[in-house]
Amino acid sequence: MIEHAATPFRAFFAALALSFFLLPVGAAHADSAKEIDASVDAALQRFKKEVKGANEYLAAAKGVLVMPDVKKVGFVVGAQWGEGALRVDGKSVDYYKMEVGSAGFQAGYQKANFVFLFLTQEALDSFRASSGWGAGVDAGITVVDASTPTMSADTLKSKSAVVAFAFGKEGLMGGWSGKGTKFTKLKK
Repeated sequence: MIEHAATPFRAFFAALALSFFLLPVGAAHADSAKEIDASVDAALQRFKKEVKGANEYLAAAKGVLVMPDVKKVGFVVGAQWGEGALRVDGKSVDYYKMEVGSAGFQAGYQKANFVFLFLTQEALDSFRASSGWGAGVDAGITVVDASTPTMSADTLKSKSAVVAFAFGKEGLMGGWSGKGTKFTKLKK
């Protein structure tokens, strides 16, 4: 009887160990600024192709944080990470890493691109001044899935000063809420 009770705990700890074992594999390699810029350029081209109104959104933004190829892996315990660039007036001004951990019912792997639009100068300045900006903590974010009907840039701005688009998803795993996501400036 005691042996059967221990089985769920062994499975849980095995899943926990597996999740933590997998995390450093993707997170250990930091790309150079040149590699990040190339990935950001490709993600922006895909954004313009897949998201209706993308050019209007980009023109309305004071700054655009592009996080290409963000990976999300989990089995009970999960993590999401990626690197990208903040662009102002079309030029990379800073580089950031994105990280989030979670626990709960989850299993799978997914890769996606994210574009965060800072629609006010105040939101952009707050992001740039922070040492570790937390989405959902330091600013409310409206998350838009690329497959949903589009809104005008003015409508998005009335909802939130920061809007995030998720697009180019590959793999199977649940959605993204933004809560708990932390952005930290990279030294490149």
